[in-house]
Amino acid sequence: MASDPKSEIERILTEGVKKLSSEPIEFHVELEKPRRAEHGDYSSSAALQLAKILAMPPRKIAENLQKLTAESIANSGLSEPLELAGAGFLNIRLKKSIKQKTVARILEQGGKYGHATVPGAEKVMVEFVSANPTGPLHVGHGRQAALGDALAALLEAQGHAVTREFYYNDAGAQIQNLALSVQARASGMTPEDSGWPADGYRGEYIEEIARSFAAAGGKAGDLEAARQFAVAALRKEQDADLQAFGVAFDVYYLESSLYTDGRVESAVKALVASGKTYERDGALWLRTTEYGDDKDRVVRKSDGSYTYFVPDVAYHLTKWERGFRKVVNVQGTDHHSTVTRVRAGLQALGLGIPPGYPDYVLHNLVKVVRGGEEVKISKRAGSYVTLRDLIDWVGRDAVRFFLVSRRADADFVFDVDLARSQSDENPVYYVQYAHARVCSVFSQWGGDTGGLAAAPLDSLAGPRESALLQRLAEFPELVATAAHELAPHSIAFYLRELAGEFHSYYNAERILVDDEAARRARLALCAAVRQVLANGLALLGVSAPERM
Repeated sequence: MASDPKSEIERILTEGVKKLSSEPIEFHVELEKPRRAEHGDYSSSAALQLAKILAMPPRKIAENLQKLTAESIANSGLSEPLELAGAGFLNIRLKKSIKQKTVARILEQGGKYGHATVPGAEKVMVEFVSANPTGPLHVGHGRQAALGDALAALLEAQGHAVTREFYYNDAGAQIQNLALSVQARASGMTPEDSGWPADGYRGEYIEEIARSFAAAGGKAGDLEAARQFAVAALRKEQDADLQAFGVAFDVYYLESSLYTDGRVESAVKALVASGKTYERDGALWLRTTEYGDDKDRVVRKSDGSYTYFVPDVAYHLTKWERGFRKVVNVQGTDHHSTVTRVRAGLQALGLGIPPGYPDYVLHNLVKVVRGGEEVKISKRAGSYVTLRDLIDWVGRDAVRFFLVSRRADADFVFDVDLARSQSDENPVYYVQYAHARVCSVFSQWGGDTGGLAAAPLDSLAGPRESALLQRLAEFPELVATAAHELAPHSIAFYLRELAGEFHSYYNAERILVDDEAARRARLALCAAVRQVLANGLALLGVSAPERM
């Protein structure tokens, strides 16, 4: 019997489609979840999609498909006979015994339920956060950290060997402005003074660094020493914030190393050798229009300096050379313009790097609201809310859950008051409370949960139990889809729905009933719910508390 009923029924229907005509038909049936529960567990609109191909009314196609697959459906033991509905839909109702087996499967697999090893599992790099070491991590970095870590976990759950990488932008004009700011502070200036660097940083952290620099014997006139000290101090602070957020990286890559190792210069030479560059107005240009850009881009300016996307090309070339054929970059939407240029530069190298390399997940900005008003300024950072602010206000779990609870490309309003509330409106509280509620049931029961995997489950036949069983069965496919589509928000949506169905079940039914068989069956279902909640929360880097 198939471990995945949905896939097996799809296979049977796909085989049935091939018998609908004497001509070959290449068509794969995909089942959908009906909007209304009374229409079954799954439905197929294949007949509607095939109507034009077969030049036949969809309802007639559905009737024929129903007849052609009736024996195979019956022999599979997976579902009741297919039901014909509407203009040509086929509705599928899984047998209760099949749904009930989900509980035993979850309890057997434990923390691995929802995990799989997909065909073609490979080395994958997820690069995220990659903040300039010029100040504390802001809320946008926090959204990147939550998204990137969840994406990495989802890809690992599908068997990929994932490397989490942080690219430190420790070179360029912003680092120079940081050094000048610390130097100015160390010499006694304030941001209000007329001599303050035009593009200098003004947050209180600059004064802290300058004070520490002086205490360590640093001289205000030594700009390079100020630069090195400031970068090291801010890297240390960013690392501490990420540790508090529960995010760890496997590799830290320095932008400065691309210059010291000669990789930027080497990449430019390779572009010239490829024949895709030309000279104009004293500058070196790359024909990026050949790769989908709206105009060609300057590689090396007339003063001999490189434009900002050149080190990005050199950096991504190192990813390819390190054997990563799949790379996911999590960045803000302000990097949208670099996507085409970086990909164009990589293709122009002539190394066979594919057009869509690397993949990008671009996220929109986060607006922080507290007390009904937008919070724009952190006293310490000077101009933005920091990740540490959010963690201090609402806790790590709430920040991580909230920041992945919407599509990455959707605007997001982080409501601090909502994240702190203990109510059904707070999604992370609602989900964690469901997990704690199950733990409370087991505490009241006081029995051994180890034997529940063998509990008889035939009494789990009520509508709420059926809905819970169906939701639990969906988890592995949901994880696979979320990993494939790089969409961790779907896990947050799922957990909210599962928690809601469990709370409804708990409020409507007694778990610890007198009948022992029914009690053990309901406890087994609760144990399965607890396990899937914990597994889903783990993918998002959120804890599953036993008490609230």
